[in-house]
Amino acid sequence: MCAGFFVIQPNTNEMKLLVDSGSTKADWIAIDANGKVLFTTQTLGVNPEVLDTTEIIKRLDAKFDILHNKDKATNLFFYGAGCGTDRMKNYLTEVFQNYFTNAKIVVHEDTYAAVYATTPKNEKAIVCILGTGSNCSYYDGKVLHQKVQSLGYIAMDDCSGNRFGRHLIRGYYFNEMPAELASKFEKEYDLDADVIKQNLYKEPNPNAYLAKFAKFLIQHKDHPFCKKYIDQEMEAFVTYYIEQFEDCKEVPVHFIGSIAFYLKDELTAVLSKRGIQIGNVLRRPIDGLIAYHILN
Repeated sequence: MCAGFFVIQPNTNEMKLLVDSGSTKADWIAIDANGKVLFTTQTLGVNPEVLDTTEIIKRLDAKFDILHNKDKATNLFFYGAGCGTDRMKNYLTEVFQNYFTNAKIVVHEDTYAAVYATTPKNEKAIVCILGTGSNCSYYDGKVLHQKVQSLGYIAMDDCSGNRFGRHLIRGYYFNEMPAELASKFEKEYDLDADVIKQNLYKEPNPNAYLAKFAKFLIQHKDHPFCKKYIDQEMEAFVTYYIEQFEDCKEVPVHFIGSIAFYLKDELTAVLSKRGIQIGNVLRRPIDGLIAYHILN
């Protein structure tokens, strides 16, 4: 056995694979029947809206722990971006069933992972994801409800990492970004037009590529140029997503994702101004999923 890798021994009877996947990356945890962690790993994101079967399998095969334990998995609980429609769920379920041949496959949209990680059992809440992409759902204590059907990163994803990346690139190329900020931006990223177009139009996961630029916005969040986009996107997210639900001022609003986590103070200020109560804000839900699946 190679150092640093873990192979499940044949006498292991149950292995649950828990996966929280955004478009950029996916966290994988394997647990046994008692909730003991067998291994953890991370792959590139598995979003069925932007990846074909070949690319998905390539991303799974790239990780030793997944490849060498795929026939030992008894259950796969996958919570992923891009899994909000039955067509995408069914497509990804088929891909996984052919790969994890002995496992029972359950595919949910990523919001369910956010719900299980942030919301006490049977409590009502609005649960939002602000990461590479964005969405917002209402949880009535049992069932998840959505008022807005996502159309993906080009048409929607307000207040997401990829939306902020788009603003920065456009601001830079339209010469709206102040010179001192543009100089720092140039040192941080390869802004050659051919490189950007290659990543946007010819490479997988253009939304994840755009989201990489959001780190720069967070680092310079107090700069007026960046603050303008943060305020603009947060206001739009509240208006078009959260306020779709009539009792948004009566229930807590929970958040998952790096954008929400690192811009929590700004988010709290915008919500407070609207009379909305911010709830739990977590960077990623995977640890909460372990506790949930031990009990369920």
